[in-house]
Amino acid sequence: MGDTLSRVPLILDVDTGIDDSLALLYLMASPEAEILAITCTAGNVPAHQVAINNLAWLELCGYDDVEVALGAEVPIIQPLMTTEETHGPQGIGHAELPAPTRALSARHATEVWIDAVRRRPGEVIGLVTGPLTNLALAIKLEPELPRLLGRLVVMGGSFNHAGNTTPTTEWNIAVDPDSAKIVFDAFSGLPEERMPIVCALDVTERIEMKPEHIAELAVAAESEPAEIIAPEDPPEQRSQASNRVIRHLSDAVRFYMEFHLAQDQGFLAHMHDPFAAAIALDPSLGVMRPAVVDVELAGTLTRGQTVADWRGMWGRPANAAIVVDTDPAEFFRRVVDRVGAFARRVG
Repeated sequence: MGDTLSRVPLILDVDTGIDDSLALLYLMASPEAEILAITCTAGNVPAHQVAINNLAWLELCGYDDVEVALGAEVPIIQPLMTTEETHGPQGIGHAELPAPTRALSARHATEVWIDAVRRRPGEVIGLVTGPLTNLALAIKLEPELPRLLGRLVVMGGSFNHAGNTTPTTEWNIAVDPDSAKIVFDAFSGLPEERMPIVCALDVTERIEMKPEHIAELAVAAESEPAEIIAPEDPPEQRSQASNRVIRHLSDAVRFYMEFHLAQDQGFLAHMHDPFAAAIALDPSLGVMRPAVVDVELAGTLTRGQTVADWRGMWGRPANAAIVVDTDPAEFFRRVVDRVGAFARRVG
């Protein structure tokens, strides 16, 4: 896995759905990623199902020594909403992963977060691709967490872009806007190079995975036969790929593409979370712009909207670096190279 000194220690906080799944595969496939732990929160599906999905992917890939800890099962104030219509009844589309045999950690997600940053102050990168509930609770228990963490990367929010949950809100923030505000407020006052990096819909909806990307992954993994996903396939169509990682990933992504097609967005899948994972390992993949980010909690039509003060109108110092541009082709090149080679090794 390379020199330990050059690796990036990561805590993943996820609500594993389909794009979280590819984010996890990307990190497992990246030699510079040192996955310290995976903490689970309710979002795309309930928290227990999220945990099962993470354990199943790890076990499928022979990545058995990563702690998986259960966290918040509901948002801190509002009722839980999940989105099985987007990610499938188990959160992984049409994929049917073997049931995991390993148990969950005895620790709660908040304990995992706090212990990691205390043990390695200034080193750990936190990557949150689900609601921010676990991190908000951890900050309440350890207010120094934002200063102990090396950097935070968040997939969430929507700024100069339409929402995907309500007209103005993105899913991860909309599930628990109160936690999102706690987090953004707590990370104020950090130097620019340590500000949270925010990967919002403005950029992540440009990360369009298409059938040809799955075909390229299968070729890179030396999987047979050719992996062809098409909108005209019958509803019961499933992957026959010889490579098990490709087979399950293809079945998961097919569901996501079918969902996007039904939403008149084309036969494609927005890969929000894998992009955030790539940014966590290499921030230079994105062009960033500092801003003050706050979260609307009181609006009758806009609760959960993330608001960016780009011009300093509020007179507050920036508390986030928002990714405003990237090269999607370069991102997918990395996905194919890394995940393809990893799938080939795993078998």
